[in-house]
Amino acid sequence: MKKLLVSLFGITLIVMCMSCEDLFNKDDPGTLGGDQSAIGEVDAVTESSSAEIAGVSNFSASVIALNSGISTYRGSATVKNDILKNLVANIPGISVVGDKVTTSGMDFKVTKEGVELKTGPGAGIWVKYDSNVGDTYPIGSTGKVRTVVAKTGLDDYPYGFMLIKVIQVEETPSYLKSGGISKITYVANHKFGLVGVKFTLDDGTAATFPIYNSAEN
Repeated sequence: MKKLLVSLFGITLIVMCMSCEDLFNKDDPGTLGGDQSAIGEVDAVTESSSAEIAGVSNFSASVIALNSGISTYRGSATVKNDILKNLVANIPGISVVGDKVTTSGMDFKVTKEGVELKTGPGAGIWVKYDSNVGDTYPIGSTGKVRTVVAKTGLDDYPYGFMLIKVIQVEETPSYLKSGGISKITYVANHKFGLVGVKFTLDDGTAATFPIYNSAEN
């Protein structure tokens, strides 16, 4: 009888621990899991359009290190748009000299589950591909959240010469204390990763930057 009670207690404890692990990992909106994505491996390159968009051109970034699942990027862009220049100037790890914007230490966790920024006041998940409209991700310790605002499940988003399925996540970047931008929208696809970033200005105008990765999930 004593052995039976011990066995039952052990089974109960294991089930409780499994439930706790599931609670604190799988269901935690601030935790990004999943296998390492090739998009975040060393020498992978992320670029935007070669044409100037809203005063921004020549954007390119590459992964220079991958340690314990964290990818470190080095990149640069030409930014003539003062509003966007002021925005990125508030982000740690980014240097602005004239119209040249560079970074050598932006850290991301890039997995087959999504993308998470690990650097600066905006640290937190940018997107989890299996999220649904209305889901939120906390932004660092700011008390703000990013919110999933669109996910149709249809091939309806133009990307290069294709139409693809995307999920769109929106944030209000007030934590960066940079005026002029009312919201930022991240657009992502489960295969191609981040495929676009849209900046909406206070006057209602918007600029969308397509994102192209040299690797895929």
